[in-house]
Amino acid sequence: MTSRVSTIAFQGIEGVLVDCQAQFVSGQTVFNVVGLPDKAVGESRERVRAALYAIGLALPGKRLVVNLSPADLPKEGSHFDLPIALAVLSALGVIPPDFLDRYAVIGELSLDGGLLAVSGALPAAMAAHAHGLGLICPKASGAEAVWAGEAVDILAPQSLIQLINHVKGTQVLSRPKPVMQEENANLPDLADIKGQETAKRALEVAAAGGHHLLMVGPPGAGKSMLAQRLPSILPPMEAREMLEVSIISSIGGELKNGQLTRARPFRSPHHSASMPALVGGGLRAKPGEMALAHHGVLFLDELPEFQPRVLEALRQPMETGETAIARANYHVTYPARFQLVAAMNPCKCGHAGEPGHTCRQGPRCAAEYQARISGPLLDRMDIQMELQAVKASDLALPAPKERSADVARRVARARDIQKQRYFDLGLPNIRTNAEADGTVLEEVALLDAAGQSLITDAADAMNLSARGYHRVLRVARTIADLDGKDQISRLHLAEALSYRQKPASLRAAA
Repeated sequence: MTSRVSTIAFQGIEGVLVDCQAQFVSGQTVFNVVGLPDKAVGESRERVRAALYAIGLALPGKRLVVNLSPADLPKEGSHFDLPIALAVLSALGVIPPDFLDRYAVIGELSLDGGLLAVSGALPAAMAAHAHGLGLICPKASGAEAVWAGEAVDILAPQSLIQLINHVKGTQVLSRPKPVMQEENANLPDLADIKGQETAKRALEVAAAGGHHLLMVGPPGAGKSMLAQRLPSILPPMEAREMLEVSIISSIGGELKNGQLTRARPFRSPHHSASMPALVGGGLRAKPGEMALAHHGVLFLDELPEFQPRVLEALRQPMETGETAIARANYHVTYPARFQLVAAMNPCKCGHAGEPGHTCRQGPRCAAEYQARISGPLLDRMDIQMELQAVKASDLALPAPKERSADVARRVARARDIQKQRYFDLGLPNIRTNAEADGTVLEEVALLDAAGQSLITDAADAMNLSARGYHRVLRVARTIADLDGKDQISRLHLAEALSYRQKPASLRAAA
């Protein structure tokens, strides 16, 4: 007789139902797992054998074949341990098949029969519910799985023997409770930064519209400090955004103790990050930093120090809001609607363009350093801001009175205006001005005659591309939203154009 247990395989953030079949047949005493298992799934044979022995069961002296169907779908990860064990227990008559027919199963086994946490409990619960099933998962993953909704039947035993006792009725497993991560009230505050008022304003505009931001300035000008304070002025995620971000974090193994949070992601990879680390991929096609920053911020400090091919990989996701990983045996797409914030020095020594500074290598130092950033990538940066060195006299001034909470209120109001605007246009999936494409932008960013004349003249003088033209309109629309105005004025447009000017240090190096 063949016993069956449903389990889940992951393709990107989607869960695919897998039929785990177990059968004892006459022949040599072996335990085979077939159906394109990876090494972790193949090793489950030893973990299952040891876990069954730990609870007082031994496999009979027969040939045991476990098949994971569909057989042409790669099976990766340790979460197939528990479904294989339950399929074997069902074949042995320990667990009735009609009980297992109601659930999909994921979980890793320890040698003593305990169940260990696995990645992907939340998307697994959602995939199981889509097929009319509940989910059996380890207790350590239960708090994450219950976020799939009250309608999903979740069983979260701590060990294999607990689950067997629940099936027999000698022990009742209670439903896990969802857990929210406590909000961090000690985020760095904008009030910590003295001077750089223009840069603070640019940061506010970027936060309000979700715009990509490039900061260029000498060492110690406050670029990293400004970027680290961006989360303190961003509004918390809504329920739909939180669910999308949590699914990606679950697949990537980033959810701690199954706790969800409304704080937007802030990812800051080191400049030595590889292509798979940033884009995603590797053996299990895991999400990279771009996907993990979905609905949040991707901060790249020391931008020119990243590998050129890694930086060029940013270009397509910045436009489409998703990252596609294509390999010979799989094709996976992750959502990646992130806000890119980048910081860089004007040259290798960091002091190009400063009054009284003379570089021994001359203009070539800055030119070679800036050449590491391609023109198409720079063209995708909505706001390009140059920071000047902070003077000692600025540091001696009292702390600014305006705090992050004050700026956050203005940002939240501007985002509410944008959300309502696009909802009224029948575009609920667009939440910020940065997401609006050219057709929508022409409808929401109408200019009067004076404004049209200004941007036309500026486009010719600044040699703006079509992409640059639309990005100026997006930023101007955000500035008008911060001002509470329906119409974009010439003043709003002038400020947006000032953010589009290439910093002097970049112009000198070009």
